[in-house]
Amino acid sequence: MQLTATDNHAVAQAVHDVGSALWFGGTVMGVAGVNKSGSDLQQGIDRIRVAESAWNRFSPVQWLGIGATLLAGLRLTQVAGRRIALQKGFGTVGALKAAITVAGAAATAYSAYCGNRIGQLAEAAHQRGDRLEVHDATVPAAGTPAEIATWQRRQRLAQFVVPALAGANIVCGSYLVQSYRMGATSKGVLRRLLPD
Repeated sequence: MQLTATDNHAVAQAVHDVGSALWFGGTVMGVAGVNKSGSDLQQGIDRIRVAESAWNRFSPVQWLGIGATLLAGLRLTQVAGRRIALQKGFGTVGALKAAITVAGAAATAYSAYCGNRIGQLAEAAHQRGDRLEVHDATVPAAGTPAEIATWQRRQRLAQFVVPALAGANIVCGSYLVQSYRMGATSKGVLRRLLPD
């Protein structure tokens, strides 16, 4: 079966949206569920280990979602070449969306790095026999070693930035999809031809 340009666009849009949903939903679940679930455990090292294990298991799936978002986004940009040139506002929002996606991927990588550092430092403290107190994977307690607490705060911030950027990516995508409506297309082309 031969795919038409319209079918190709629909497939790219579906891959993009599923990838974005996976990225956004998984990070929200991690912040709201995975990180907090460790607080049910008794030992600080176990609180960190459980979260680290869960994030490590989800990481390949999360990167699959990010990759789908980026690659399908490139295809959607290619398909929309004339629209970018002719419809005012389309290219600007598309560029903003691309920047948000790249920033979100960078924030995801930084968050993972922070989690890795927390895990390494926590294991080293445990091996030394130090008492490790934490409220959960990203919230230090009064007795948390200073270096671990610093990385926890960094990771916590990054983990809130990631779903915010992933969500903003989805919002920009919704705007761009709505720009394909006949009325929006006509209005955008007229605004391009008859600037204010």
